[in-house]
Amino acid sequence: MTVDLEAWIRERRITEVECLVSDLSGIARGKILPAQKFLRATRDQGLRLPESIFGQTVTGEYIDEIDLDPRASDVFLRPVAETIRMVPWYAEPTAQVIHDAFYFDGTPVDIAARHVLRRVLDLYAEKGWTPIVAPELEFFLVKVNEDPDYPLEPPVGRSGRPETARQAYGIDAVNEFDPLFEDIYDYCEAQEIDVDTLIHESGAAQMEINFNHGEAMSLADQTFLFKRTVRQAALDHKIYATFMAKPMQYEPGSSMHMHISVVDSETGENLFAGKDGKNSDFFLNFIGGLQKYVPPSMALFAPYVNSYRRLVPDSDAPVNVHWGVDNRTTGFRVPVSRPESRRVENRVPGADANPYLAFAASLACGYLGLVEQLDPSKPVEGSAYNLAANLPRHLEDALLRLNRSKPLRDILGQRFINVLTQVKEQESKAYLQVISAWERQYLLLNV
Repeated sequence: MTVDLEAWIRERRITEVECLVSDLSGIARGKILPAQKFLRATRDQGLRLPESIFGQTVTGEYIDEIDLDPRASDVFLRPVAETIRMVPWYAEPTAQVIHDAFYFDGTPVDIAARHVLRRVLDLYAEKGWTPIVAPELEFFLVKVNEDPDYPLEPPVGRSGRPETARQAYGIDAVNEFDPLFEDIYDYCEAQEIDVDTLIHESGAAQMEINFNHGEAMSLADQTFLFKRTVRQAALDHKIYATFMAKPMQYEPGSSMHMHISVVDSETGENLFAGKDGKNSDFFLNFIGGLQKYVPPSMALFAPYVNSYRRLVPDSDAPVNVHWGVDNRTTGFRVPVSRPESRRVENRVPGADANPYLAFAASLACGYLGLVEQLDPSKPVEGSAYNLAANLPRHLEDALLRLNRSKPLRDILGQRFINVLTQVKEQESKAYLQVISAWERQYLLLNV
């Protein structure tokens, strides 16, 4: 799709443009410009940001790598024209557009999250393959929390009472927040974010919204915008929406399950099913790649210390890399489907993951399985929780495994791995400086 930015902005009488890039955490960074200044900037490489924002931690600090010093050189942003959308929650006509980042010699910034996904998709394109994805994103609605030391609580709904019991798939429980979800769906429609089903998940005030399937980059862009949209809509209703992987102590965690298939780029034929309708060798090799390479990719699926609180047995989250048919205890579930809809659901990523990086890692793992022709284990028929856990249990272990995997470093880019590792190590170091309520409760007077 080709979009004439100037005509689009003129037709909608846009006054301001939000120029967005995703940092490694999935936080929207960039600049807000008057519309005419934005158009001028796109013509002469005038829209610039310091490269260091791609090495910024979730706490707002910068890593120590010399070539990412915040005083170092700029990179320039180039708008991805087909991503331009209205920002529906502003009174003034405002547009938002996702940008790619480039050095001034024209080469892409190799540590930008969107480029990492593009790098993987280019490998598929060279083979004549097109990945198709459909994310399912869980999140909690919580009462406004002004003191970060205070535990989160479910918000009050239309009944005037907070939800205290789990209401999985409860229709009336969703309707408690019907005005909020009306706004979310209206905002998504205005932004052409292709969301589908809304359900109540198993946690108190935990929701899930599923996306319709589509090409990976488009869905990553939509997921990036969707998280921002949900948070904004919730604020308008004086509650918080959080995509933390494990925000509440006694509630389940939030995931970003990814349904993945691969089609022939020319014919559109689903390569995961053979002519007899059964699982193809291509499909089995893809699963073999997930099984081998998801553990060393965990820093992209579970990027924070909090992420690993979700990945415990009997919690609706996987603890190993087994696969099975319609088996939700496994890391990789194959839904019962017709051959043209054959897919695998990667249940490992948390809702806190950057969608560009989670998509890139999933597809990189599957790609390695295809080119290395890896055979998967036998599918699990019972509970995978009865089998050994083999996913990393903390962030430091995940980073160690990632840096030891040469195939993943080659696909995702060594410099990106270096920067990601430094960012995550710095975040982990900051976390270790925090003394928790548990420590004060049980250690203060007892040890």
